[in-house]
Amino acid sequence: MSETPRAPVERDFTAAPARTGSRRSFTGSTGDAGLDARIGELAASIPGVREPEMLLELLVTGARIGRMDIAPGEFKLFNRMLKELRHAEEVFKPWRNVRKVSIFGSARTAPEEPEYKAAVDFARRMREEGFMTITGAGPGIMAAGNEGAGREHSFGLNIVLPFEAAANEFIAGDEKLVAFNYFFTRKLTFVKESDALVGFPGGFGTMDEVFESLTLIQTGKSAIYPIVVVDAKGGTYWKFWSQFIREHLLRLRLISETDFALYKVTDDVEEAVEEITRFYRVFHSYRYVGDKLVIRLNKRLADGETDRLAGDFADLIKSGGMTQRAALEEEGDEPGTKDLPRLVFRHQRRDYGRLRMLIDAINTAALVP
Repeated sequence: MSETPRAPVERDFTAAPARTGSRRSFTGSTGDAGLDARIGELAASIPGVREPEMLLELLVTGARIGRMDIAPGEFKLFNRMLKELRHAEEVFKPWRNVRKVSIFGSARTAPEEPEYKAAVDFARRMREEGFMTITGAGPGIMAAGNEGAGREHSFGLNIVLPFEAAANEFIAGDEKLVAFNYFFTRKLTFVKESDALVGFPGGFGTMDEVFESLTLIQTGKSAIYPIVVVDAKGGTYWKFWSQFIREHLLRLRLISETDFALYKVTDDVEEAVEEITRFYRVFHSYRYVGDKLVIRLNKRLADGETDRLAGDFADLIKSGGMTQRAALEEEGDEPGTKDLPRLVFRHQRRDYGRLRMLIDAINTAALVP
């Protein structure tokens, strides 16, 4: 097994800007000063709260919802949504610093089909590389992912449906199985807990997951991570999918050429594994501090590499240059990455395909011995 860098303990899938100062001005009000004061006292009295001002904001929001003239069904939706996300957070927390790959594909794929076997092989190889696997917990490709990863290294995010809802035998009954009533809370959990996404041939749901992840990354609403779409050897499902994107979306200028850097098509399991493991070879993670993009590295780049990268990717730099340095003071809320070297520059905040290309270049750059 290769040495897989550990994931950030402080995970924020949006790569959100570092927060400075107090959030108190953002907590809002219920519209009743007396009620605001009582909620403030309640928030202050709850022990063990890491972000008391966020808790205060959450309690104020809950009170405002409760005081609205809102239908019971809407109230139920807000409540259940938060409960589902809270439960998922509790399930994933013990494995917060382990890299994970989400696997999508058809629930209708039978175990004897080559796509199923390829998914088993892929999940097994990712386990050997130190990754855990997340699937939708159902049959078909989902079962293949859990089978290949093994119960100990698997998560299952099941959706309650009138059909295709039973958890597969490889994850059923496990503590890492989460049941969701809402697709949107389930999809959010997939995105925020994943360090890579892999799609095998599937139906509307598979397409939805792949396209949504591409959209979130392309628009900067989610941090970049590898997206790989995998056919069984000799298969053409994803080949023709990508051909459609090039011949229609690109031809009509609905996307950019650099957007093709956001995903990879292959029918080779080892190539899919390499695409993901290579992504984290030197690159660790990134976040924003104001208009500065702070790219955390597992290893320090050799002298001259920073200037070379700055020249090759000058189009990403808003102003100034690119520097390699230690952690910024504003990153003090992420102690788990404090010792990692950084590349820092003012980012244009557009063309995330080019940013993915920069990450690829970082992963092949010369390093300090």
